[in-house]
Amino acid sequence: MIFLKKAAGLLTWLLPVAILVGLVAAWELWVQLADVPKWQLPAPSAVAKELGSSSSLLWDHALVTLQEIVVGFLAALIAGLVLAGGIAYSRVLERSVYPIVIASQTVPIIAIAPLLLIWVGYGLTPKIIIVALICFYPIAVNTVDGLKATDPDMVNMLRTLGASRWQVFTKLQIPTALPFMFSGIKIGVSVSVIAAVIGEWVGASEGLGYLITYSQPLFLTARVFAAIFVLSVMGIGLFVLAVIAERMMMPWHFNEKRANSMRQF
Repeated sequence: MIFLKKAAGLLTWLLPVAILVGLVAAWELWVQLADVPKWQLPAPSAVAKELGSSSSLLWDHALVTLQEIVVGFLAALIAGLVLAGGIAYSRVLERSVYPIVIASQTVPIIAIAPLLLIWVGYGLTPKIIIVALICFYPIAVNTVDGLKATDPDMVNMLRTLGASRWQVFTKLQIPTALPFMFSGIKIGVSVSVIAAVIGEWVGASEGLGYLITYSQPLFLTARVFAAIFVLSVMGIGLFVLAVIAERMMMPWHFNEKRANSMRQF
C-alpha cells in the first residue's frame, strides 16, 4: 500500500516533466528539420545558448523585475488582508467598500498604466502599483470568502462559552480563512509576474519586460525566449515559496488531507 502510494506520487511528478521534455524535443526537431529561420523561431538549444551568453544581462534585468514583484505583492498582501478583515468584521465596510472592490476589476489595468506614468513618473513606482493592483483582488476576495465560511454552530458555541466577537474572529474565523487566503496568495503571486511585465511594457528602461520589447524589433528572438524562460522560472519559484509558507502555517490542514488520502487506499 505504501509502495503504491509512493509510486503514484512519483508518477505525478514525472508525468508533467516527461510531457515538457517531449514538447521541447519536438520543438527542437521541428526547427532543425523544417529549417525555420532563427529570427522567426529559435530552437531550444539556441535559447539555452542565449541564456548562457546573456546571463549577466538577464540577471540585471531580472533583479529589477523581481524587486517590482516583491514590493508590489507585499503591498497587495498587506492591503488585501487588512481590508478583508475589516469587511468580514464590519457590516458597514462590507456594504460600502466590498462592492467598490469588486467593481474595480472592471477597469482594465492596461488602461491605467499610462496614467500612472503621468501621475508618478517613470521608475519602479508605477510598476509596483500595477503589481499591487492586480494581486490585491484575489487575495482580498478569497480571504473574505474564507472569513465568511466559518461554521455558525462553532461561532454559537464559542459565544455560549463567553467568547467575545474579537476572540471569535481571531481564534476561529482566521484559522478557517487560512486555506482560502493562501489560495488567493497563490493566484496573486502567479499573476504578479504578468503584472510586472505589463508595467514594463507601458514604460520602462530596465526589467525583463523592457528587455523583451527592446529585443523584438531587433529580431533577437532567442533573447526574447530567454527572458520569457527566466520569467517563467521566477513565477514558478514564487509559487513554490507560497506553497512552502502554506505548509508551514497550516500543518494540520495538510496532515488532514494526507490522512484522508491514506484512507482511500
